[in-house]
Amino acid sequence: MKRKNFARRPGCAVEAALDLIDGKWKGVILYHLQAGTQRFGELRRRMPGITQRMLTKQLRALEDDGLVIRKVYAEVPPRVEYTLSELGESLRPVIDILKAWGEGHQERLSCAPAPDVVAKKKRAA
Repeated sequence: MKRKNFARRPGCAVEAALDLIDGKWKGVILYHLQAGTQRFGELRRRMPGITQRMLTKQLRALEDDGLVIRKVYAEVPPRVEYTLSELGESLRPVIDILKAWGEGHQERLSCAPAPDVVAKKKRAA
């Protein structure tokens, strides 16, 4: 795991944690992997806004940081599966809280509500 050398200062732990999940896609990938092991194509379908190149880059970074485990099967065509590592699983409460916060602030955020959130609101009305 290659990490920046964070000095001991206030906010250091927050900075180090955010450095692991920085960017637009890492948190989303971690969220989708909470559902279990997934193949590259499955992840790509769940995130239509990401390019194949970017998904590959982000998965490699998450693997390098020890958050994701990549398993390659010796088959033709090759099959590759991704799953959360123990360290990645430990981020589950963080990802869940980020999701809940985002759902609670959808009107202020630029993203559209997820289909499951829309369905819940319709049932509640």
